[in-house]
Amino acid sequence: MSKFDFCPWLFWDHATEEDRRAQESHLTALRARIDLDAAEKVFVSPLAAVYADSLRMGDHCYIAAHAYVTDDIVMGSDCTVNPYAVVRGNVVLGDAVRIGAHTSLLGFNHGTEPDRPVFRQPITSKGIRIGDDVWIGSNVVVLDGVTIGDHAIVGAGAVVTKDVAAWAMVAGNPARPIRDRRTTAAPSTPRDVEGSLGDFAGRARSQAEAVLARCWTGDRYLDRPGAQPTVRAWCDAVEIADLLLGGPPPTPAREEVVAFLRDRQDPATGLVPELGATGTPELEGVTAYHVLCVGYALDLLGTGFRHPVHAIAELGSQELIALLDGLDWARGAWTAGSLVDTIGTGLYRNLAFGVSGEVETLYGWLLTRCRQTHGMWGEPDSDSGWLMVVNGFYRLTRGTFAQFGLPLPYPERAVDTVLTQSRDPRYFGPGTGNACNVLDVIHPLWLLGRQTRYRRAEGEAWARENLVRAVNAWQDGAGFGFTLSGDAGLQGTEMWLAIIWLLADYLGVSGALGYRPRGIHRPEPAVTFPGR
Repeated sequence: MSKFDFCPWLFWDHATEEDRRAQESHLTALRARIDLDAAEKVFVSPLAAVYADSLRMGDHCYIAAHAYVTDDIVMGSDCTVNPYAVVRGNVVLGDAVRIGAHTSLLGFNHGTEPDRPVFRQPITSKGIRIGDDVWIGSNVVVLDGVTIGDHAIVGAGAVVTKDVAAWAMVAGNPARPIRDRRTTAAPSTPRDVEGSLGDFAGRARSQAEAVLARCWTGDRYLDRPGAQPTVRAWCDAVEIADLLLGGPPPTPAREEVVAFLRDRQDPATGLVPELGATGTPELEGVTAYHVLCVGYALDLLGTGFRHPVHAIAELGSQELIALLDGLDWARGAWTAGSLVDTIGTGLYRNLAFGVSGEVETLYGWLLTRCRQTHGMWGEPDSDSGWLMVVNGFYRLTRGTFAQFGLPLPYPERAVDTVLTQSRDPRYFGPGTGNACNVLDVIHPLWLLGRQTRYRRAEGEAWARENLVRAVNAWQDGAGFGFTLSGDAGLQGTEMWLAIIWLLADYLGVSGALGYRPRGIHRPEPAVTFPGR
């Protein structure tokens, strides 16, 4: 026994000629016993139990004392198997793979049929594949069939049962993503976070009037200079002013804003069509969204709609069920969820006119159609993954469960699904993401977090990263873009201000902002059922 058995990384720089001859003699004995193909600079401890059918070792690889290695193993260059590690089955390591002490890579499995004891079951092997530059900590177990992508890190004690994406940092039992290795770490203490939030909020507040003036033409609000006029731009201006200035926009007078928004409502349907639209407004698209944004903007201005939302009040029980059943939940869960948001909000608005509507019918349908397996409505597709389902979940729950203060069914399964979406590199990470995608993750996490602390640490890690990205993306005198690197406008500014509050509140530091959403993203239920 020598120090190199337990510290083999020292061998190439510190071994004596006698040590080198002893190692060469050991390798020669191994070659006589197993199919060993080793590069010139490798080290295999004589104390390691190496009984592989075939073993391939690239340059600067080592196998330390008391490691247990069997079957068919391939190691690229600069791979290390540390003391007491187990590598068995069909296992392929890329270059620069670090396997911690007492870790097991088990590239095989037993059958589990009930007709015979386990020890008589056939052995199966899908194999394990580890990419380049992967660090697997101590006491990890990686099960058969798993692929770990390049540059990933597996935390100590993890049990890896499913594939790990490239650049992912995972931990736990079963292993779950913590963050992307490429993302910038968030401030390390709550005080740091609160300080950055206070600085951001002060900066935004001091520039709020300039942000609004930039989008005021003299007779209307635009989302950004040069954009087409929209109803939503007026609503966004009202929300921004309430958040940062604590009142209505400085220009025009409050009465003019109220008159503009209330006059837009169609008396027959109760809907608010887009500027310039002709014909009878339909319960779809931006017209449907106006039930939300115009209603909440009028709330902030101390008033409300002139008329009930008749298009929703006139829906009977069977009509509502047929409408919901007819939505394309398989391929259009976001569109379907957004319509449910509008229906829920319309039902809430109509209460002010003494019209109760089919609230119980809506909730009965939602509760019986929610998928127990993932806690959502709809199914993922091969093109966008969970994007449409999670985004639809946000819209649906905002206008129903959140707005009416009701608990969500299957909250833990929903958390699993939201966190799966949160680590999809197509939508999150450096150079990606927009306000909708971030909002549609943090609002569900925030809402579900009121029912359960399940996987809270992972959610908070994601929230910290996105909070730092968001507050650093403010554009002086202009606000936020819908995408953080895009052109700033009222929609992006309104959404990111609310997103930042939700991220901060999920982390317990929203008080540092000095504002709280009171409109479309208000945290409190707008109404509660009797007994709640």
